[in-house]
Amino acid sequence: MSQPSRYAEAGVDINRKYEAVERATQAIRKTFTPGVVGDVGQFGGLFDPARVGCGGQLLVASADGVGTKLEVAKRAGVYDTVGRCLVNHCINDILVQGARPLFFMDYVAVGIMDPQMASALIGGCAQACQENGVALLGGETAEMPGLYTPGDFDLAGFIVGSVAREKLLDGSRVKPGQKILALRSSGLHTNGYSLARKVLFEKLGLAIGDKPRELGGATVGEALLAIHRSYYKLLWPLLEQDRLCALAHITGGGLVDNVPRVLGRCDAWIDRTSWEPPALFRYLCEQGDVAQDERYQVFNMGIGMVLFVEPAHEREVRSALQAQGEAVLEIGRTEAAQGPEGVVRWSH
Repeated sequence: MSQPSRYAEAGVDINRKYEAVERATQAIRKTFTPGVVGDVGQFGGLFDPARVGCGGQLLVASADGVGTKLEVAKRAGVYDTVGRCLVNHCINDILVQGARPLFFMDYVAVGIMDPQMASALIGGCAQACQENGVALLGGETAEMPGLYTPGDFDLAGFIVGSVAREKLLDGSRVKPGQKILALRSSGLHTNGYSLARKVLFEKLGLAIGDKPRELGGATVGEALLAIHRSYYKLLWPLLEQDRLCALAHITGGGLVDNVPRVLGRCDAWIDRTSWEPPALFRYLCEQGDVAQDERYQVFNMGIGMVLFVEPAHEREVRSALQAQGEAVLEIGRTEAAQGPEGVVRWSH
């Protein structure tokens, strides 16, 4: 009779970790692009930018998580969607600098390894990578009893892309007189969930499967787990054609904090009456008694990406996006900054 595993008795089962990775291996391999060198299981992922036409370009890197949206996924028992959210969020974060995403790496930490759950998290990342033509180059799956309680988990991601130096978007192209266009979000994306959970689960006492009338037929879980959109395929052709002066991904901090990151010496005048926030946002803000100004800092309020466009290119940009079935909102304009730094100002 073999001796029992002391490590397993301490709370870590190595075999379950390998099972989780093995379950996701084929999904990972499907993401491999010509730039990938090697296979799953190496100590480090290898990538050759020259193989995908990006040799000599600037590298752009970012890391993020999906916050307490993970708690909603846990309640619902649905784990693949947050992986897709994570990848799409990271892609958008480097896309706004003009970068093409090249490869992604994930980090999954759990209290007790559940191979099915962990493989769903990784599989969701792999699905989004494949949808966006991004290689899932590697990652880490860690079982940490004592730090995470049974059933708890965390998910983080790391992305690297590249951009030609002359195509880098850094805010320097934003000038007075430009149009501010916007693309809709698919929901909360990955921000504001601590407040949303407090309103829906604590104040209103709703369950994950409830269908409040205000959500138009969607369950609470469906509304909260709506997948964070990737804007890469929509916007990449316009970036290649130099039709966009700047982009702002509306994440934590909303329009108030994200738009100024690219403004330079301009103010953004935004008309809040130019679009109607979707039902989920109206419901959360009304039930949570969220003040008007705070709404546009905590939540994206239905806007996922902001585009700064020269008036001469507006029609072309609109036509290209509408041809892909996208609704384009005109939400404001840029003017010379009234102070030392550009800020968001409300025109209504």
